[in-house]
Amino acid sequence: MTATAEASAPPAPSRRFAPANVARYAIAVAGLAASLVLGIFVHAPTVWGLLPVVLYAVLSLSGMHLLLATACALLSGILLDHRAPAAVGDLLGKSLGDTVTLIGVIVVLGGALGEVLRVTGAADVLVRGVLRLVRGNSRIGLQLGVMAASLVLVFALGTLAGALAIAAPIVIPVVARAGFTRSATASMLFLGGCSGLALAPFAGSNIAILDAAKVGYGTYLLVAAGPLAVLSILLSLFVVPRVQRKSAARGDDFYPPELVDQTTDAPHGRRATVVFAVALVAAVAYATISGSGTSFPLVALPVLAVVTAAAGGLSVRDTVAALVRGGGRLFETFLMFWLLAAFFAMVNELKPYDVLLEKFGPMLHDMPALPFAAGVAMLGWLGVPGATAAHVVLLNKVFGPLGASIGLTPAAWAVTYLWGSKADTYGPFPNANMMSVLGFAESTRLKTLLGVGWLVLVPAALLYLAILTVLL
Repeated sequence: MTATAEASAPPAPSRRFAPANVARYAIAVAGLAASLVLGIFVHAPTVWGLLPVVLYAVLSLSGMHLLLATACALLSGILLDHRAPAAVGDLLGKSLGDTVTLIGVIVVLGGALGEVLRVTGAADVLVRGVLRLVRGNSRIGLQLGVMAASLVLVFALGTLAGALAIAAPIVIPVVARAGFTRSATASMLFLGGCSGLALAPFAGSNIAILDAAKVGYGTYLLVAAGPLAVLSILLSLFVVPRVQRKSAARGDDFYPPELVDQTTDAPHGRRATVVFAVALVAAVAYATISGSGTSFPLVALPVLAVVTAAAGGLSVRDTVAALVRGGGRLFETFLMFWLLAAFFAMVNELKPYDVLLEKFGPMLHDMPALPFAAGVAMLGWLGVPGATAAHVVLLNKVFGPLGASIGLTPAAWAVTYLWGSKADTYGPFPNANMMSVLGFAESTRLKTLLGVGWLVLVPAALLYLAILTVLL
């Protein structure tokens, strides 16, 4: 085509004004306007504090950029609370030290480690080893291998983000070469990692469950965590291939060729791999023995990156360049987690869940044991997004004495607290764990991953209802 013909061709319609984009921005504007008006009339605690949560879910599922959707949801909460600019600055400052923001930092450090593994050739050596181990011609075998690696690391470290930061750089080249899409990879990491998180003996929320329910780890494993892990692995045999077929059909969800076909010519790749493997085992062993939590990867990941770079023969300049290159690629993810932490803090200050507890809590007093346990589990699930050890303690303080008086057994409490603290990881709304998995898998298909979570939620709810029926 000549330059003249190109110049005379009509301009392509801007995607900025596509109907879907217009609808998304209209929803965002309407939500923010409603928050501004309602903020004049309502004060915390108010059930209207759920408006930012709903707006965030709607915008995220509609396909809006996740960083922008998070910013809109945060702004909605700020308008509802009628916060002054100085108070907003305080909120953002405090959020920098929040655990959710910490996950964003871990994602960035994981990206930096992954780049070091690539440059030193350690990733390539590990890829070949994993392919031989799982017989790379079997997709199901490879899928189960990726899930097993995620499960074991999360089980050992007790943190989803920290473990997947280590696992993702290793497994992504493997699955990319096998033709898996980003969405399928995210599904594998999510299902395997969440299974490990439920089983992890040193995870903070699990320790809180053991203490609140007064059960041993064996009982917790048998009636609570074990069934969820087994169910997730079994469902993955159907869910992951389904996600793979649908995402592959779109044709735009595969990893880039430079990752799939990359072979690093690194003379010290095998030595770097050995050093990395030894350092990794030592880090996991230390984390297991010391019971280190989410903060441990802040030390472990940079140390792993530095010792691997040194073993791979990288100069200081090349090491710093690799760290900056790998971490910088995921800086946007850090920003999203920072805003997400501020968003959660803003919702907590509006206290919509206090209203729900006050309204529906008294109804539980006259319930039989089974509906009571189900009601507490539902309040924990829907009432506290991103529930952690603190929320297990809260549920125990509010409902523990009443549950004991109506006959809930320790095993039944273990099931109830697990659902109340873990179910929201799978849905119904997006959460920090989902975001971290998407970041590690380099995927943006939140709607697909949320659908995977829903496919686990329904059978898991039925399974736990059956277990509670037997226990009670």
